Amino acid sequence: MQQDYGAVLFYEAVHKALAVFQFKPPQRVEARTHLQLGSVLYHHTKNSDLARNHLEQAWMVSQQVPQFEDVKFEAASLLSELYCQQNSVDSAKPLLRKAIQISQQTPYWHCRLLFQLAQLHTLEKDLVSACDLLGVGAEYARVVGSEYTRALFLLSKGMLLLMERKLQEVHPLLTLCGQIVENWQGNPIQKESLRVFFLVLQVTHYLDAGQVKSVKPCLKQLQQCIQTISTLHDDEILPSNPADLFHWLPKEHMCVLVYLVTVMHSMQAGYLEKAQKYTDKALMQLEKLKMLDCSPILSSFQVILLEHIIMCRLVTGHKATALQEISQVCQLCQQSPRLFSNHAAQLHTLLGLYCISVNCMDNAEAQFTTALRLTTHQELWTFIVTNLASVYIREGNRHQELYSLLERINPDHNFPVSSHCLRAAAFYIRGLLSFFQGRYNEAKRFLRETLKMSNAEDLNRLTACSLVLLGHIFYVLGNHRESNNMVVPAMQLASKIPDMSVQLWSSALLKDLNKACGNTIDAHEAAQMHQNFSQQLLQDHIAACSLPEHNLISWTDGAPPVQFQAQNGPTTSLASLL
Repeated sequence: MQQDYGAVLFYEAVHKALAVFQFKPPQRVEARTHLQLGSVLYHHTKNSDLARNHLEQAWMVSQQVPQFEDVKFEAASLLSELYCQQNSVDSAKPLLRKAIQISQQTPYWHCRLLFQLAQLHTLEKDLVSACDLLGVGAEYARVVGSEYTRALFLLSKGMLLLMERKLQEVHPLLTLCGQIVENWQGNPIQKESLRVFFLVLQVTHYLDAGQVKSVKPCLKQLQQCIQTISTLHDDEILPSNPADLFHWLPKEHMCVLVYLVTVMHSMQAGYLEKAQKYTDKALMQLEKLKMLDCSPILSSFQVILLEHIIMCRLVTGHKATALQEISQVCQLCQQSPRLFSNHAAQLHTLLGLYCISVNCMDNAEAQFTTALRLTTHQELWTFIVTNLASVYIREGNRHQELYSLLERINPDHNFPVSSHCLRAAAFYIRGLLSFFQGRYNEAKRFLRETLKMSNAEDLNRLTACSLVLLGHIFYVLGNHRESNNMVVPAMQLASKIPDMSVQLWSSALLKDLNKACGNTIDAHEAAQMHQNFSQQLLQDHIAACSLPEHNLISWTDGAPPVQFQAQNGPTTSLASLL
C-alpha cells in the first residue's frame, strides 16, 4: 500500500515543533514556534481553531519580547486574516489597530498593516474608514521618505473614491499621483506598475463616464505600458527603504487587467469582434494562472470578463452561448459567497437582457426588478432602469410604471449619473416611446440628441439604433429619400459591429423602401438578407430555449440554482424576431 510521504513528513514536523514546548523554551523560541505552527496549520490544513490558538499565543507572547517585530506583526497579520475567514471581523479590527499603533517604528509592517485594515473596511463596504486609513498611510510613507509606497496608498484611495463617485476629490488626487509617479526614480518594474495602476484608474474613470472616444489616448498609453513591463526582468535587488517592499499586482495579473479594460472599452464603443479577441486572450491567460494561483482577484477578473462577453453575444445573435456563459458565472459565484454578493445584481441584469432577446418580457421584468433590489451602484441602477423601461414600452400597457421610471432617468434634467453613454441611451428610450405613441416630431428630437451624443464619443451601437429608428420614422411619414439616408448607414454600422437585431430591422426597412421606390432587384436582395438574418436568429433562439440553463430565467431569489432541469423545447414567442 502506498503512503503519502509528504503528509507523513508534514505531521512529523508538526509533532517535533510541538515537542519544543515540553522543555519550557525562552519566550523568543516559544513565540516563533507558535507562529510557525499557526502559519503551517492555517495555510496547509483545515484545523483553523488550532491555528488560531497558536497564532493567539504567538501574538500574546511576542508582545512581551523587546525588538521582536517580525514575529509580533506577522502573528497579528495572520491572526486577523484567520479571524476574517471565521467571520470574526470584530476581533480582527481591534487587533490590527493595536498592531498599527505599536508598529510606527517599523515602516514595512506599519504600512502593511494599514493596507490590511483598509482592505478589511473595504470588504465591509465602509469606504470612508478605508479612505481615511489610506490617507494616513500616504502621509506616513511621505514622512519615512517612501514616495513609491505613498503613491500606492494614494492610488488605492483614488480607486475607492471612484467607487464612491466622489469625483471632485478624485481629480486633484489623480493629478498628484501622476506627478509622483513621473518624478519617482526607482526600480523600473515598480515604476511601470505604478503607471499601470494610475492609467487603469484614469481609463475606468472615463469608461464610467461613458466617454469612449476621450479615453483612447489613456488606453493606448496603458497598452504600451504593459508591453514595456513584459520586456523588463525582475530585479532581485531589494529596495534600501523597507517601506518600499510592496508591489501592487504581479505582472501576469496586470496583463489580464489591461485585457479586461480593453474589453470594457471595445464593448462600450461597439467593437464587438475586438472585445471577443481580447476576452479570448484574457481567459486563456486566466486559465494558466489559476492552475498555479488561487488568488480571489483572478475569479473576479474572470466574472467581469464573462459579464462583458455575454452582452456581446446577445448583441451579435449568439444567445445560446451567452446563456451557457451566464451559467458559468453562476458556477463561479457558487464557489465564493463574496463573489456572488458583488455580482448578483449584474447576473440578474444579464438574465434580464437574455429574456428580452428571447421575448420573455414577464421574466425580463422580474429579473430587472430583482437586480434593482440588489444594487446600490448608481450607473448599474440607471442601466437596469433604462432596460426595464424598454420592456414596458414593448408591452404597451404599463403606462403608469413606465412614466414613473422615465421620470427618474430624465436626460433633460437631474439625470442620476454623469455617464455620457447612459444619458444618450435615455434620450433613445424617450425617442422609442414617442415613436410607439405616434409622436414623430418629438421622437426625432430625442433621437437627434442621441445621435449628437453618440457621435461625439463613438458610441457605435447607439448610433446604429438611432439611425434605424429615425429611418423607420421617415418611412412611416412617407419621406423615402430621408429614410434611405438613415437606414443605409445604420445597416453598414450594424454589419461592422455586428449587431444582428439592427441588421434584421434595417434589412426589413430596406426591403420595404426599395419596394415602394420600385427598385425590384434591390428589394429582392434586401428580402434575401432579411430572410438570412431571420433564420440565423430563429435557429439560435430555438437552441437557447432548448438548453436546460434556460430555466435560469425563473430564478429571482437566493443563491444561483445548482442544477437545471432539461426542457422539451422553446416556450417563447418568436413574433419579435420575424
